[in-house]
Amino acid sequence: MTKALQRRFVVASMAAISVLLLVLVGAINVANFSISAKRVEQVLLQLVESEGLYTPPNMQQGNSPHAPNAPTPDDMMGARYFFVRFDAYGAIVQANVSHILAVTEEAALHIAQQIYQSGAQSGYTDSFRYQVAHALDGRSSLVICLDISSQQRSVVTVLLVSALIGLLCWLAMLMLVILLSKKAIRPIAVTLEKQKQFVTNAGHELKTPLAILLANTDALELHQGETKWSRNIRTQTVRLNGLMQNLLVLAKMDEGGGSLPTAEFSLSLLTGEVLDFYQEAAAAKGIALRSVVQPEVMLRANRESIVQLLSVLLDNAVQYTPADGTIQVVLTKEKSGIVFQVENSVETPPEGDLERLFDRFYRGDPARTQKSGGYGIGLSAARAVAEAHGGTITARYDGPRATMMFTVKL
Repeated sequence: MTKALQRRFVVASMAAISVLLLVLVGAINVANFSISAKRVEQVLLQLVESEGLYTPPNMQQGNSPHAPNAPTPDDMMGARYFFVRFDAYGAIVQANVSHILAVTEEAALHIAQQIYQSGAQSGYTDSFRYQVAHALDGRSSLVICLDISSQQRSVVTVLLVSALIGLLCWLAMLMLVILLSKKAIRPIAVTLEKQKQFVTNAGHELKTPLAILLANTDALELHQGETKWSRNIRTQTVRLNGLMQNLLVLAKMDEGGGSLPTAEFSLSLLTGEVLDFYQEAAAAKGIALRSVVQPEVMLRANRESIVQLLSVLLDNAVQYTPADGTIQVVLTKEKSGIVFQVENSVETPPEGDLERLFDRFYRGDPARTQKSGGYGIGLSAARAVAEAHGGTITARYDGPRATMMFTVKL
């Protein structure tokens, strides 16, 4: 139980840290990309306004950029670009590659012609951000291509560095959370351990007085015959004994299913034995108990716990099936594993979420549960047994057929 709590604490903590780091790294990179893209747009706008022939302002004359956030002269002089001018008929009249060394004039003409023929006004091509400007008189068009490879490398570098730093921080936090997890859950673990120990001790202490009560009831009925009071004593004693057994099962499962001794046995034969035990109780209520049990279904598990699991489901079915109802038990072996199903007729549909049926001491209908002798803990014990063996148990209500089905997969 302590290890399970520690794992949940670590998982929950690291999930929150992971979300925080993802948001932080994502925000950094989105901001960096936006700033870089905005800077490129500003440089390209200046080149379009100067028609590709940018000249730095004369600072001695007090000239300054046309806007406070405009690129500086150093940014503009460091820009690598080329431009090609087309006439009204699409013929090339000018090409300038003096501001970039990595592109030849032939390559520049080829790129510009593709852009001009596409009809796009702006966009990206390879490692260039381009803009098409048209003269007011419509006699010429200017295609300016700005090399943004350095900005792209910068964005990728920031992304990789921030991701690496984020990963290192995540690993460091993982180690820290693991080291602190034991201390963090210690108060809860101590409380649960005391609770589990109390349940175990109380269960074992109750065995002797319950056995004495049953023995004295038998002796009383032997001498004076069965009476209403002796029947009540026997019923409530058996009921308390069932509660005690389920509590002990839950306490044992909380300690960890892996510690239970296991052996391989025939689940088909075991199912038949448990069914025989409930045949008489079902017949007394006029319930038809049917079964479809696949032979030679072998299972490696704790036999005592599996008996408890089957008994809980069958006892639950017998208790809540109305007179003249039916109970169908199916055991099959599929590719995904062993499937055990118990389906029984019901008078009224269960209320609320069916998952709550597996909560400890939950009663969907307290009056009916009290009348039938249940404490609302049997299904909790059944789920604990199934999960301790790596399986699952689910509940499903079939409205048209008015049946309740419990499915165990092992």
